[in-house]
Amino acid sequence: MSETPAENAVTCRMDTAGERLDRFLARMQPELTRSHIQKLIASGDVRVDGRAQKAGYKSRGGETVTLVLPAPEATEVLPEDLPLDILYEDEDIIVVNKARGMVVHPAAGVTHGTLVNALLYHCKDLSGINGEIRPGIVHRLDKDTSGVMVCAKNDRAHVSLAEQIKEKTATRTYRWQARCYPLPRPRTLRQVHPRRMSPRNRPHPSDSRPHD
Repeated sequence: MSETPAENAVTCRMDTAGERLDRFLARMQPELTRSHIQKLIASGDVRVDGRAQKAGYKSRGGETVTLVLPAPEATEVLPEDLPLDILYEDEDIIVVNKARGMVVHPAAGVTHGTLVNALLYHCKDLSGINGEIRPGIVHRLDKDTSGVMVCAKNDRAHVSLAEQIKEKTATRTYRWQARCYPLPRPRTLRQVHPRRMSPRNRPHPSDSRPHD
């Protein structure tokens, strides 16, 4: 994979035949979310052998994929004294338990109350690979998902963590909880329509005979 900073583009080769384009890019660019990748594909910022393709495009093997990343908008992210559940910390990384309802980094319409705001207040330095909007963020969790996140304090740690995620030497485990409600007990026809099933309301066989 090679990068062209002037065009803010990333070029890589699809080696696995049958792999979807969006899944391939998610594997090659783990710092990007699947939804972000699909938006880039839909907007024409992804080219396969020079041509725009859909997210579901399946590789024949050997195609060259060019991904043009839009320049980040200038956004001032301020430190905020927010509670952090810190599980581990050293000079290279900080491991936090992100609470449900907290956004990981600022985005459109969200500039305060994010994990990045809290990290900037707590840490003196964070990696700058993902720019000013996402310092220290190597991977992400959705707003309504709680869980452990490993954040990088310097670029060396960031590159190492991203490489481990890419090579799957670092793994993530997801757990979910379901709230179950008992299904209603089955009822008989007698319980649903007691009048229709009572002997007094049953039709007499003679009633079915034709009348003169």
